[in-house]
Amino acid sequence: MNALNADLQQINLLPHQRDAHLESVKVFGRDPTNADPIFTKEGIETLTRHAFNSPSQTTSRNALRCLANAMLLRANTRQIFVDLGYMSKACTKLKFDSRDDEFLVSRIIFLTTYDTNIDIEKLIDEEKLADIIGQNISRHGKQCGQKTKKPFDPMQEMALIESLKLMFNLTHFCPQRSITFSPALQPILSIISKRPISDRTPLEQPIAPLVNALINLDFESKDNAASLFPKVSPNSNVDCLVGILDKSIKVYADEELEQLVSPLLTLLRKMYEVAPDETKQHMRSTILPSTEDRQQPLGRTESLSSKLLRLSTNPATPQVRESISSLLFDMSDKDARSFVQNVGYGFASGFLFQHNVPIPENALEAWSTEGSEASNTRASQDGRNLNGRVNPITGQFLDKEEHVEEVKMTEEEKEREAERLFVLFERLKKTGIVDIKNPVETAFHEGRFEELPDDSSE
Repeated sequence: MNALNADLQQINLLPHQRDAHLESVKVFGRDPTNADPIFTKEGIETLTRHAFNSPSQTTSRNALRCLANAMLLRANTRQIFVDLGYMSKACTKLKFDSRDDEFLVSRIIFLTTYDTNIDIEKLIDEEKLADIIGQNISRHGKQCGQKTKKPFDPMQEMALIESLKLMFNLTHFCPQRSITFSPALQPILSIISKRPISDRTPLEQPIAPLVNALINLDFESKDNAASLFPKVSPNSNVDCLVGILDKSIKVYADEELEQLVSPLLTLLRKMYEVAPDETKQHMRSTILPSTEDRQQPLGRTESLSSKLLRLSTNPATPQVRESISSLLFDMSDKDARSFVQNVGYGFASGFLFQHNVPIPENALEAWSTEGSEASNTRASQDGRNLNGRVNPITGQFLDKEEHVEEVKMTEEEKEREAERLFVLFERLKKTGIVDIKNPVETAFHEGRFEELPDDSSE
């Protein structure tokens, strides 16, 4: 570090010597235990000046690697870098059409969004950082799907991932400027639609970062809505994301579901809110229970709807559970009665109670009474009126339920059951926890208790 610092005061190193010193710094910097000089204010300034002032691209990138590694390992170095006032030069360097520079500089700016006083609004307004990121992502969008004889460069994907992570953080920490990132929406959707989705790891990188980058964008603007729901095929992006969701819930365990699938569900929910009516109907027909699902109690089949309903009650995935229930509630027009009719009271009750949503008194009756006047055009994939034909608790068609014939109790069995209940109520009454009256005693005092003769057969 002393040699590199002295070289800044007066050039005394040849290019290959300077790069060799930086390579040594990179190696020693991987373990901060015995590399204190790298993480001091002087050390960070030395690396920063070589990174952004060197005329040599090789030297600059070597210094950028050392700087990014130091900022990753020691959080205090991030504020040191910000205080040096090199953010403008960092944004300028990010403009270069270089995947190496895109990867390194995006990571450095990304790290400054944590534990520093960085002014994100200033970077977006004055340095046009949102435009620069949008241009870089657009380059990736144009390259995606192109046939080329050149060997695959892993730096292409690594640079894209860093740009997406940076975009997510900037829109998360500065939501008031999220609209400036709108130009990146179309290329991101294009990359998602063109990339093959793995059956084993459907949300592998860069798919998960691509999804995350979209979450904080403003979908209500006219241009963004046109990108999300193109006139030629308004359902194409929705179908792509739902396909990824279907694959994901088949293969990921609880912890991965929380981390990877929750953002995807949030994105689908945001898209549903601004989707045109025909796309909303398409999403309901894809995600809500179908006629086939209602041949059994809801959640029993292997359809996407059933798997989502099962996850909506999974205690190990609270974020996924909340996201699924919220999506289904939104698809029920945020109406408690429609929600119960769509997914059954068994799946709806927990969400409704948790969010203090009152359930109409006739929410269950409408499903068990023939000839109800309630319209239920959105209560199933088929859009049919299911009133009077569906079990309100399980969501299953009544005529498909298994009817269990009850074995009639003998008089002796009835007496034993009555005695057992009498004892249980008496014990509960003696606890003093609740003021309860034994129903057998009540029936006796009201004259509804009849003592039969010993020779009675009934």
